[in-house]
Amino acid sequence: MADRPMLLVEPEDMLRRTVSLTARSLGMAEIDEAASVQAAQRLLRQRRYRGAVIAIDTGTVHDFSLLDQVRQGQSACDAQMPIAVLANRADPAMIAALRGLGVQRIILKPFRAKVLLEAFAALEVVK
Repeated sequence: MADRPMLLVEPEDMLRRTVSLTARSLGMAEIDEAASVQAAQRLLRQRRYRGAVIAIDTGTVHDFSLLDQVRQGQSACDAQMPIAVLANRADPAMIAALRGLGVQRIILKPFRAKVLLEAFAALEVVK
């Protein structure tokens, strides 16, 4: 299992690259990057991941399609793999929906790259 990477889905290039490079340099985890839902869908079909941190904001709505894909067994990953999400906002209904999808952590934007590194470390412990 240790040879499987983690997945980071985040549209902001600088943040995504900073987190993945820092994690690699610290020996925390190998992290594959996806800048879009479409890129992430391809990766999820092709590779097994230990866990993922997924940005769910798409303009004014939240996109749960990647979460659904994993939880419904429509990816190469374990349907119960640990997942954290990134969001601009969260209300009680959204939090309940995410918990229902087995999301381990909700990270509200803005945040520091260190918070994502901590989230990846916490996902390692979950499985």
